[in-house]
Amino acid sequence: MTKIFILLEKIGHFTLINLAKLGEMVLFTANSVVHCFTPPFYPRLILRQFLQIGYFSLPVVGLTAIFSGAVLALQSYSGFSRFNAESTIATVVVLSITRELGPVLAGLMVAGRVGAAMAAEIGTMRVTEQIDALRTLSTNPFKYLIAPRVIAGVLMLPLLVVIADIIGVMGGYLVSVHSLGFSPGPYISNTFKFLERIDVVSGLTKAGFFGFIISVMGCYFGYNSNRGAEGVGAATTNAVVAASIVILLLNYIITGWFFG
Repeated sequence: MTKIFILLEKIGHFTLINLAKLGEMVLFTANSVVHCFTPPFYPRLILRQFLQIGYFSLPVVGLTAIFSGAVLALQSYSGFSRFNAESTIATVVVLSITRELGPVLAGLMVAGRVGAAMAAEIGTMRVTEQIDALRTLSTNPFKYLIAPRVIAGVLMLPLLVVIADIIGVMGGYLVSVHSLGFSPGPYISNTFKFLERIDVVSGLTKAGFFGFIISVMGCYFGYNSNRGAEGVGAATTNAVVAASIVILLLNYIITGWFFG
């Protein structure tokens, strides 16, 4: 009986700790959202985050998209050729890219690049007591550090996904036309024939949510990092892992909302 009570005590302790962390994260998220809509604003900091999140993420997002579209075309051809359904490859590529691969892969790439950078930067500021210095200067850390990143994340990730969609579809087109022998005219016609507005809107909606999650997770784990280099490293890892898991979960939920 004693071992059972000890086990139950450990389970209860673990549950309470994680519920407390979840509540802390929810309050942090709510506080971040409130500060995004209340003055004062820092346009220069927001513009800087536009560049960090959007412009500097273009190479990795573009490379990921073009190779994903190319591989998708090759794999679709190898499968559909068994059923003489090669004409549907263009439709499969464009729908897969706009609905799923574009927003999900862009979100994961940006989470690995930007989410880690946010956690490391804010975590270093926490360790070196720069956040405490902001408070002594009557500057709200949420206004100065977190709100610009959240605003930029929500606005820039949909733009990145639009570019990823175009590049991904182009990758599928290049492989289909130049490697698989498709005619350019019919391929382009089939690409746009079955593409509907909801396909693009669902992907951009996912991108907005993903940008919010990446920014909030990076800022949260950096803001609450422990002292020392080890704490900053752990915050960086936790930010990327948490953002990636939530992105995949949200992808399922939003897909069910649009197409369920």
